[in-house]
Amino acid sequence: MKIVQEFRDFAVKGNAIDMAVGIIIGGAFGKVVTSIVNDLVMPPVGMLLAGKNFAALAMTLKEGYVDQAGKDVAPVMVKYGMFLSTMLDFIIMAFVIFLMVKLINRARSFGTSLAGRQAQPSSSA
Repeated sequence: MKIVQEFRDFAVKGNAIDMAVGIIIGGAFGKVVTSIVNDLVMPPVGMLLAGKNFAALAMTLKEGYVDQAGKDVAPVMVKYGMFLSTMLDFIIMAFVIFLMVKLINRARSFGTSLAGRQAQPSSSA
């Protein structure tokens, strides 16, 4: 039963709860970024590529066929358009996280410098 108590202590701590909230918000933010890429960025890129659906760009290595049992066998494809779209998602997410960390670090250093100024006695008397 000691392990249950240890887990309860861990789960109730603020850091674990903050982490859980961050993961949930991060998941929702990931969906927003995916929508931005798929619905706002990629259509103009596809228009520049002669009206093609960017996510559908692929190189077929082996055509699909119907086997002897009558089942359809899917083609073997390298879906480079989908890969590039996913990479764009990643780059946007990484950039936003970089900006957030930079903002948090700036706020921390501002708070530290502000606390340092308040600790020093005023010399204008």
